[in-house]
Amino acid sequence: MGDVLNEAYNIARCKECPWYKSCLLPMRFTAEDIQKQLSSGATGTGQAPLDASMQSFLSGMAIAAQNSLLEACPVLVERLRQNPRLSQRVKQLMQNWATEESKEEDKKSG
Repeated sequence: MGDVLNEAYNIARCKECPWYKSCLLPMRFTAEDIQKQLSSGATGTGQAPLDASMQSFLSGMAIAAQNSLLEACPVLVERLRQNPRLSQRVKQLMQNWATEESKEEDKKSG
């Protein structure tokens, strides 16, 4: 009975969620945002500003992280954490994305 109530709660929570129908978004920040944050952080704390090599290193790290980070709906994240099979299925879909698309195109043209 608890599982049914939890699922009903998640469905209701999902429909009221500000993420509704856009459960996943890439992180939204640019190299300029990172540069502004680095420069404002160094001047606001009374610390010496970072040297150019350190700023370059931090910017590179942040840009690399941008490609691997994702903002996600809390309901989706909870479901993925609770259900390893669902997580594995999503992973398989992403890994086979091109294969799936080519199969669909073959069905449409054939």
